[in-house]
Amino acid sequence: MSDALQMSVSQIFNRNGKKYAFVSFTDGSRMAEGKIPDCTILSSRGFAKEEISQLEDYMGRELSNLKRMAAGVRIMDAFMKS
Repeated sequence: MSDALQMSVSQIFNRNGKKYAFVSFTDGSRMAEGKIPDCTILSSRGFAKEEISQLEDYMGRELSNLKRMAAGVRIMDAFMKS
């Protein structure tokens, strides 16, 4: 994987009592989107199967940090101007 891999984490969603968030990875024209806490890649473009496995492993290893990041995302903050 390239050193220029960018990651972003969504807010936490709650559906039918189940909490989850999305983790996006981008690298130029390549992209992958995963879901936590499942730690699975749901869609990807340009990443090899081995790289997708590495991304899923990463999400599993960093799950507590990713959850903490998602908990800190406040979507309404994007619309609030001071």
